[in-house]
Formats: sequence, structure tokens, C-alpha cells
Amino acid sequence: MSIATRVGAYLDAHNIDYDTIKHPPANSSMAASKAAKIAPNQIAKAVVLEDHEGRHLMAVLPADRKLILHKLEHDLELDMHLVNEKQVYQMFSDCAPGAVPALGQAYNMNAIYDDSLQGLSDVYLEGGDHKTLIHLTGVQFGRLMSHSKHARFSERVFH
Repeated sequence: MSIATRVGAYLDAHNIDYDTIKHPPANSSMAASKAAKIAPNQIAKAVVLEDHEGRHLMAVLPADRKLILHKLEHDLELDMHLVNEKQVYQMFSDCAPGAVPALGQAYNMNAIYDDSLQGLSDVYLEGGDHKTLIHLTGVQFGRLMSHSKHARFSERVFH
């Protein structure tokens, strides 16, 4: 596997320039950062959430940060909870378990991204397996997220 079928099709359909970076197998965004020798603040990870009506939202934040759910709920004026792993695996069936690309739009899901991703020169996303990252310029990432909301809803995790 390289990048997920839906992600590749979405990027191509929206004329987004990207390349892929292969790395040794890694089971998390932080591990992918180390394996690919890329700063963790440049790797965008996905957290899939659901509101009380069953609507899904992808929160996109850097690998070295953790989601502060109450901040996001406050900004969106919604009660949210994490989607369970089994449901995530079903929603992202073209991806390896635990390798969800931070591109909810490719899966007909709204996204919100953390302000800390703005202004980066390069952004990397999980490709859908545990060995490939998608590399985007900051401009291309901005184009992808241009119709998504953004807010500050994370805090740095020290490793």
C-alpha cells in the first residue's frame, strides 16, 4: 500500500501538488516523525470526533500536540466525543488501522484544523499506511483547508 485510494483521488481531483515520503514502519504520528526525520510539529494527525447527532468531524493537529476537547467544544458550541476505533476502521477502510490521513474532506467529513498548523512551510500527512507520509507545501495545505474552520484547540506534549 502507499497512499489511500480516496486520498490520492481527492488530491488529484483538486489539483493539489504533493509527493510522498517513505519511512520505516511507524505506528503513530510521533513515531513517523522520528522514522522520517521530520519535525513533529510539521506532521498533521487526525482525531475523529462525533457530536450528539452522529455527525463526524475531523480535528487536525500537529503530532506533538494533544487535543483539548473542551476548547474545541467551546469554539464549536457542540458536545463532541471520540469515535471508537472499530468505527474509525470502518470509516477509513482503505487505510491501515491507525493510519488515518488528516484529510477528512476525502471522506466526506468536515474538518477543523489547529491554528498551530498555519504558516508552516511544509506539512506532512499520514498516507493511509504506516510507511508513507504525504508531503505538501504550506500553500497546498492551506488550499486543502481553505473551506475548513480553524481554532486553537491543542496544547504541546513534551516527549
